[in-house]
Amino acid sequence: MAGTKEGGRKAAATNKRKYGKGFYAEIGKIGGSHGHVGGFNSDKVGADGLTGWQRAAIAGAKGGSISRRGKDTYKKRVVLEKERSEQAKRELAEAE
Repeated sequence: MAGTKEGGRKAAATNKRKYGKGFYAEIGKIGGSHGHVGGFNSDKVGADGLTGWQRAAIAGAKGGSISRRGKDTYKKRVVLEKERSEQAKRELAEAE
C-alpha cells in the first residue's frame, strides 16, 4: 500500500496518533526555521526593528488592502445605457 493515497492517509493517522495532532505543523516549523537567510520565520530583529513574523503581518495587510480590480464600473455602465436609450427614444420621436 506504500505510495498510494490510502497508504498516505494511514501513515498520517499513525503519525498524528503517535506524536500528536500538531505533528505536521511542528515539523514544518522546524524545517522553515532551519534556513539561514531569514525570511518570515526569522525571530531575529532586523534593521527595521521587526522580527520576521511582524514583517509578514505588515506585508500581508498591505497585500490584502490593495485591490487589483479597479473601481466598480457597473453603476457607470447602467447610467450610460439609460442615457443612450433615452437619447435614442428622443431621436425616434424627433424623426417621426
